[in-house]
Amino acid sequence: MINQAEVDRLYDCEVIDEHGERIGSVKQIWLDDRDGRPMWASVHTGLFGLRESFVPIQDATMGNGTITVHVEKQQVKDAPRVDVSDQHMSDEQQDELYAHYGMIPAHRSGDHDRLPGGQVRSGGKAAGGMAAGPAAGGGVADRTPGSADERGSASRRGRHETRADDAVTRYEEDVHVGTREAEAGRVRLVKHTVTEQRDMTVPVTHEEVRVVREPADGAPTDRAFADEEASVTLRREEPVVEKTTKPVERVRLEKEAVTEQERVSGQVRKERVDVERDDRRDS
Repeated sequence: MINQAEVDRLYDCEVIDEHGERIGSVKQIWLDDRDGRPMWASVHTGLFGLRESFVPIQDATMGNGTITVHVEKQQVKDAPRVDVSDQHMSDEQQDELYAHYGMIPAHRSGDHDRLPGGQVRSGGKAAGGMAAGPAAGGGVADRTPGSADERGSASRRGRHETRADDAVTRYEEDVHVGTREAEAGRVRLVKHTVTEQRDMTVPVTHEEVRVVREPADGAPTDRAFADEEASVTLRREEPVVEKTTKPVERVRLEKEAVTEQERVSGQVRKERVDVERDDRRDS
């Protein structure tokens, strides 16, 4: 629950609902006439912050520059338009806001109870009115130095000013395609010995013997018969296998660059700006 000592910290805080949805930023705080407790906050809502809505902050919580309220964002957008001309909210105006948010003020307390199912039931009014100011009894709850009347005038002027941040910057992602070197694999030269069978033909020569008979010349003789022997040596060639080692080829690795087209795809994000209008016509 927010107390009077925290009023100065509420200005320009972001108001969010229980689901974390942003409602708007605080521009004025409305205090109870009796004890000066913060009861309502006027919040600038809409795309450009041009609409002003009243949000109940009696049971809100504050932290890290945000105020969490227990009403839905859509309820705030649909809240009735309350025109407070003299910086003092009447009982009728408060009752209209209480009825819209499904709450009812308790007698003589300034507190409120939430009705079951958001239904409005008849009941009493909060004791006293509601004023915008730093303390009970009047004055404008802002940080402008000076008297209460001066602060009230400054607040009234500020309520009709537009915010400076009436534009948004849209961003989108761009794609830049390039290349980088990466290892694709390794190629090695490995030498090992294999054995294969070779069949070849080589001419070989060998000697053979044949008997040649020729007539003998000479005169008759009385020579006695005797055993004789004659021999010749036969020769032949035999195949001989000799192996020699000689260099026959030099093998080396060479790299060359080959360029090919490869298709790549990816997702890019971009922001889109939609215009939301919060128009309300008085019937």
